[in-house]
Amino acid sequence: MRKLTIIIAFLWLAIPFAQADDIMTTHNIFDLKTVVEVSMSPDQQYIAFTLNVPRPFTHSAGSDYRELYVYDRANDEIIPFMTGNRRIFDIGWTPSGDAVTFRSNLQEIPYLQVYAMSLRGGEPRAITEHTSSVMSYAFIDDERLAIVSTGPQDPLRQELGSKGYQIEVYEEEWVHRNLYVYNTETHEVRQVTEGMTIFDFTLSPDKKSAAAAIAPRNLVDDSYMFKRIHLVNLETGDVELIMDNPGKLGNLAFSPDGTKLAFRAASKREDSVVGSLFVIDLEADTIPPFEGLRNYVQDMELSVIDMGWKDNNTLLFAAEEGVDIVLSKQRLDEEERTILIEPETVVFRRFQHSDGTIVLSANTPAHPNELFIFEVDGQLLKKVTDHNPWLENIRLADQRELIYYARDDQDIEGVLVYPLDYEEGQSYPLITYIHGGPEAAVQNGWVTAYSIWGQVAAARGYFVFMPNYRASSGRGVDFTMAGYGDLVGVEYEDVIDGIDHLIEIGYVDIDRVGIGGGSYGGYFSAWSATRHTDRFAAAVMFVGISNQISKRNTTDIPWEDYMVHWGYWTHEDWQDVYSRSPVKYAHQSLTPTLILHGDADPRVHPSQSLEMYRALKMHGNAPVRLIWYQNEGHGNARNVHRLDYLVRTMDWFDYYLRLDKPRDEMPSRYPDALFD
Repeated sequence: MRKLTIIIAFLWLAIPFAQADDIMTTHNIFDLKTVVEVSMSPDQQYIAFTLNVPRPFTHSAGSDYRELYVYDRANDEIIPFMTGNRRIFDIGWTPSGDAVTFRSNLQEIPYLQVYAMSLRGGEPRAITEHTSSVMSYAFIDDERLAIVSTGPQDPLRQELGSKGYQIEVYEEEWVHRNLYVYNTETHEVRQVTEGMTIFDFTLSPDKKSAAAAIAPRNLVDDSYMFKRIHLVNLETGDVELIMDNPGKLGNLAFSPDGTKLAFRAASKREDSVVGSLFVIDLEADTIPPFEGLRNYVQDMELSVIDMGWKDNNTLLFAAEEGVDIVLSKQRLDEEERTILIEPETVVFRRFQHSDGTIVLSANTPAHPNELFIFEVDGQLLKKVTDHNPWLENIRLADQRELIYYARDDQDIEGVLVYPLDYEEGQSYPLITYIHGGPEAAVQNGWVTAYSIWGQVAAARGYFVFMPNYRASSGRGVDFTMAGYGDLVGVEYEDVIDGIDHLIEIGYVDIDRVGIGGGSYGGYFSAWSATRHTDRFAAAVMFVGISNQISKRNTTDIPWEDYMVHWGYWTHEDWQDVYSRSPVKYAHQSLTPTLILHGDADPRVHPSQSLEMYRALKMHGNAPVRLIWYQNEGHGNARNVHRLDYLVRTMDWFDYYLRLDKPRDEMPSRYPDALFD
């Protein structure tokens, strides 16, 4: 049981942290600019990129802006194309390379359309004027695009809407995402597919067909679990199933000669991570079933996150490997890969390759995402942009990979951020950050954002521990599958064992351990505040799960939940499902718990937070507070709500981990920092 009395050796914790201009603060987060998408022109002379710019608090509340820039490689010059209050997505280039293309909602044309902006300057022009939003696009030739867009709404629904009816027939009013061919000169549209939903596609090199990820319905669960690979003839509309993959499906890529198709997928239906790599020989007399394909990362402790072709016989792929991201080259006729970008270099999620040059948006522990160029043959990595020069004046805490051993001797990796002014031999309070998923992982890169405390907490004198517990990605299929059917089992023990390790080596004060996270991380936090309340002095539960029985019946991904996490339905063993629900143990809670949730969350219904709040309020033995974020989903999009989350959670941790406060009191309902 943790002690509620202050220990003299830690009296310094009761002293408010010093305010300074050279440390990371909650408000600094909203000064960070980050490169998001990158796209290289056909002649490799220019690189377009989008820059995420936090919306100033002097503007109306809303989501961040996304601006468009072009890097001129010959002149080493960054050219601003569209700045200010813009929202630019899915950047690319016209086939001739004379204009940047993107999706946005500009001018007087309704819906998201495709725009082009000439390298010579001028205003963007809409090259589509479609009757609904364009969701994705690719050029067939100079005049034609392949686009994905939803079909028309039910006219009866439109008629009722015009009469003032605001109703929804739940999960029955979806419409298919269709593939169309769009003429940008005449604005004529020809529908290619019908009676199926296209979630993703890539054009063959000859532009005559598309490899498409197709599902029966336009529902979120279908996008997770029921996408299968088809070939679509753009002229005839013929659709052929070429791979009946049994589970989750990722991106697709034709070889340069069009004879092969590479794809990312889960290794089997029960595998929650789209982390394996396969190739289909399209010229084979008979395409083997999924089980007959070679998994190019079989038995490797990694999860593939992106891939492309170097040539007709060589794949490039990026993978999570523990807390690192590694770029590798794999010849199809060889067993071993060649590593191109080594671990501990940069962290990134996507890359684009063209004729030996790779462009990517990447980060490091000391800097958020910027534009990088990597020359494959010369093994040269160059950082091109620096959008946050003010970080040079900020003192950042030490950040390292942490490897420890669980109770069964399994090695577990994570990221550990030290207190900014760490002194050896001194023990500190700890915030344990739990990533969501659980099919995700924390990399040893930039780990500070509105929902990840990172350097903000370190500047206040905390250790921040981010474990990649079993069920995480980045360590191979067996590591991920350890959590299958065993929620908050060995995966949760890995977290406790990591905390115990930090206590045993003298880093952490056992009486001042906090925990927080969102989604599955919120679930772990609620579990910590109830089932393991004796271990935690404070908990933050964000869009988290409290009652697995009701959660499974209210989520928009019930099939995904069943297939890759549980393996059985609630009615088959409801006692076990309930035994893994934090509300069952709420009556024994001694942990002050802050609960936060968007009231429009379709993934984890907001009633999960209400159940947790009510159970703790009625039967727990510690303070509890519930915050509703109005019109927010599974995470906050509006700048003011992101600020509130960061300020409020740090206020909660400061109150219960830094200061010796009675456990029957709470911090202010509205932290002072919200008014700064």
